[in-house]
Amino acid sequence: MDLGIAGKKALVCASSKGLGLGCAEALAEAGVDLVMNARGAEALEAAAADIRSRFGVSVQTVAADVSTEDGQKAVLDASEGVDILVTNAGGPPPGMWTDWDREDFIKALDANMLAPIALMKTLLPGMIDKGWGRVVNITSVSVKAPIPVLGLSNSARAGLTGYVAGTARQVAGKGVTINNLQPGIHATDRAVSLDTGASQAQGISYEEAQSQRYASIPAGRYGTRQEFGATCAFLCSQHAGFIVGQNVLLDGGATNTTM
Repeated sequence: MDLGIAGKKALVCASSKGLGLGCAEALAEAGVDLVMNARGAEALEAAAADIRSRFGVSVQTVAADVSTEDGQKAVLDASEGVDILVTNAGGPPPGMWTDWDREDFIKALDANMLAPIALMKTLLPGMIDKGWGRVVNITSVSVKAPIPVLGLSNSARAGLTGYVAGTARQVAGKGVTINNLQPGIHATDRAVSLDTGASQAQGISYEEAQSQRYASIPAGRYGTRQEFGATCAFLCSQHAGFIVGQNVLLDGGATNTTM
């Protein structure tokens, strides 16, 4: 399917690996020029070089932490005139409700709520002026079904979801859509970390820990970054202009919910 976005320009945050990289690859395959961002310069440059060689699109890199004001400025300076914004950030650490103080919540909000909002606030006016734009926020399955040990993430990402619910409906009439992707477990470094931790905690092999987690997913496997990226690219396409303020769950059926 021709997504109709060749020649557009996208900012993709946290895109040196994992789900962000999957989104960058899928957009590049559709002919979109990229501004790729991540904190680690080495992995970012390697990913950008690979995308340039495979898809022949223009790729600019910005190694910066977008949860900081300096990082946001660096990314935004490189992203003037973008048509597509994909926000993404790693989640805050797990813990119990007794572990967290005000500063812990502020850090979580800065990374997983306030940074995406700041990027949208700066870039949406340009999209509105052109009469076309797409924003996709990578959030979490925890917005749909809270995860007890991820209270910081539950809180911050739910706040972003509430912001998007209202804002998306304010800009839809200008040709700009905002939607969220809610990933379950995908075959990324995060899954390796989770399964390694489970194997050590239970005294079982890595393969056994992975099989246990597979069994909790109706699809019987983890998602891939390619599948996730393809969904992101569709939401950024010309065909998705009537999808507004939605939360798309990609978890292989693991979240047992009707809605």
